[in-house]
Amino acid sequence: MLSGKNILVAITGGIAAYKICELIRMYKRANANVRVVCTPSALHFVTKLTLQNLSQNEVGVEEFSPEQYKPEHISYADEADIMVIAPATANTIGKIANGICDNLLTSIACAFTKPILIAPAMNCGMWDNNFVQENISKLKNAGFTILEPESGFLACGYEGKGRLCSLEEIFNKTLETLQTQKKLTGKNILITAGGTIEPIDTVRYISNYSSGKMGIALADCAYKQGANVELVTTVDVEKPYTVTKVKTAQDMQKAVGQSFAQTDCIIMAAAVADYRAKNVANYKMKKTDDGNEISIELVKNPDILKEICQKRTTSHPLIVGFCAESENLLKNAKEKLVKKGCDYLIANDISRKDIGFSSDYNEVTILSKNGDFKKLPRAAKTEIAKSILEAIYE
Repeated sequence: MLSGKNILVAITGGIAAYKICELIRMYKRANANVRVVCTPSALHFVTKLTLQNLSQNEVGVEEFSPEQYKPEHISYADEADIMVIAPATANTIGKIANGICDNLLTSIACAFTKPILIAPAMNCGMWDNNFVQENISKLKNAGFTILEPESGFLACGYEGKGRLCSLEEIFNKTLETLQTQKKLTGKNILITAGGTIEPIDTVRYISNYSSGKMGIALADCAYKQGANVELVTTVDVEKPYTVTKVKTAQDMQKAVGQSFAQTDCIIMAAAVADYRAKNVANYKMKKTDDGNEISIELVKNPDILKEICQKRTTSHPLIVGFCAESENLLKNAKEKLVKKGCDYLIANDISRKDIGFSSDYNEVTILSKNGDFKKLPRAAKTEIAKSILEAIYE
């Protein structure tokens, strides 16, 4: 099942480290190539010789090895298709979440650009600690997969949540991740993100509260699944895929139009301003003493979503729109889906403070043109992005 896959197993200093010997055997029986790295503390619970015999590879512990002619943490990161950190202690979780690279394992995690699975194991009080949970949230929001610990009797004598999840769960999630990792290979996907900026004069503009996080999460997810991604965004980001920086709705319209013919799927996650100033001053407008009001004449911006839906002559490309509603979510979303003519519409409830604009979390409803709809409960935007891509490509 895992033939030709390179799995990097990373073990930290927890009592559950001994269980990972069987996990390595499970990977090997599935024909995976397994390499192991450990923190120095992990070797208090399992020996280096055992891990070498099971993996049939040298085990990495020290970050600076005189035998290596290139940075060892980079070579580990380059060779592996997936990194599985199990058990993951509160200490290592905190280091990775905050970019600390003080050993080989944490340095690899920092340099790793492919999927990382983390299976925490610790005392129940440590798991419930607010700082640990904050670090777990950081990792989820950054796209890490967290396999939460189970409840039960712990090695420390306590009973509660903190026991390493089952090896079968870790194995199955590894298999699932590697199988879906490249399912969008060959697809050309264009995604828009962020709120457009419509200038009034040289210092002022009209915009909205969109952070672009949802669109960027979608672009990251599509890229990890093998798609050729172009992100058209108003937000400054550096990504390994194509990023086209725009400012206004008209800029975005032009960028989308230029890539339209080569695109298999367009996801319009950007919050495009409905109006712009009719006349933009080429200077800073001064406040006057002869009145308390100022009038700015506005004109409609192009409706990019409706325009591209009308432009296509067949069902190609697949077009996904977004709508932000503060009331009557489903009713307004259904009307917009018909009005725009897109294949799917993702409806956001912006009235809630725990999701939506600037938040790392979202809760959406996916509506399709055939009348189906699916609600995705509150989750990190990285998880919502995965579910959206699954829904539109299933």
